[in-house]
Amino acid sequence: MIDYIMQHLWQMWAIVAIVCLILELTAGDFFIICFAIGAVPAAIVAALGAGTYYQIVVFAVVSLVSLFYVRPFAKRYLHRGEDKRISNADALLGRQGRVVETIQPGGFGRVQIDGDIWKATAKEGSEIAEGANVVVVDRASTIITVEILKM
Repeated sequence: MIDYIMQHLWQMWAIVAIVCLILELTAGDFFIICFAIGAVPAAIVAALGAGTYYQIVVFAVVSLVSLFYVRPFAKRYLHRGEDKRISNADALLGRQGRVVETIQPGGFGRVQIDGDIWKATAKEGSEIAEGANVVVVDRASTIITVEILKM
């Protein structure tokens, strides 16, 4: 059995490459694919009859080279523009909501935006009554600043 595996070690490298490609589909950060890239030349040198240590060295060297050269290239061109997307509390800016607890002058109240209730202050420091429609103009941590929505 061991003799068969050692004679057909290129098949194991091919399986490693396929498994790494499948795992990369779940991760998407172009890290695991570097090991798939390294397994392909290792499979080729194994099919040519090279020794196990030589195969491991080829796998390690090609994987490291692809980590330093292929991965940054892939991230730069395939994830283009993703760093500019807004998330978390910054995504609230410009959103509309409804006051569910009166915002007191110079104080706080509560505003509901898409089912979430946020602590809010009024932009001009004036009172905004419950039920008023507002728009988010600023935020400080988890406290948003709103003004009455002008129709």
